[in-house]
Amino acid sequence: MGKIDIGSKILYYRRQKGFTIKELAKKTKLTSSMLSQIERGNANPSINSLRVIAGALDIPLVNFFEDEDNFENLVVRGGQRKKLMMPSSEGFVYESLSPNMGGKIQLVLLKLNPGEETADNLMSHDGEEAALILNGKIKIYLEDGAFELNAGDSIRIPPGKPHKWENIDNEPVSVVFAISPPSF
Repeated sequence: MGKIDIGSKILYYRRQKGFTIKELAKKTKLTSSMLSQIERGNANPSINSLRVIAGALDIPLVNFFEDEDNFENLVVRGGQRKKLMMPSSEGFVYESLSPNMGGKIQLVLLKLNPGEETADNLMSHDGEEAALILNGKIKIYLEDGAFELNAGDSIRIPPGKPHKWENIDNEPVSVVFAISPPSF
């Protein structure tokens, strides 16, 4: 059995429920600071704290102790990907290529139809991102410019850099990208 990263599991389930650290702190009566330290692996929660956190997240306590090295927990089958719908999406979907957010990196597949954009305005997140264009032609808008990318091209997007994607091709475009730390 490999090392179990309980903090990353708490982060994963918190984000899955859509809670901020402050909201989870209020539900658990733990401080936001303590929860943040636990999620980052800088503090170890007691069993009682884990019970309270599991209750607030409405998950079984055992979820924090699942073996991540179990083969079935490492594989994402093509037809079983989690679909990530963004509030601003008009039909495009992000598909998670990672089995969960328990690790240090997350892989995501973005498919955009011709003319679709990922957002009206540029958006940013804390994670660093690297993307590879699998097929088609796409434009990425960054805070200080834009790039047209073709199949086989790749780009690195620094943490916090506002950006959005637009399909400028006549065919659907697929982009696979990695985000570290996971933020979807």
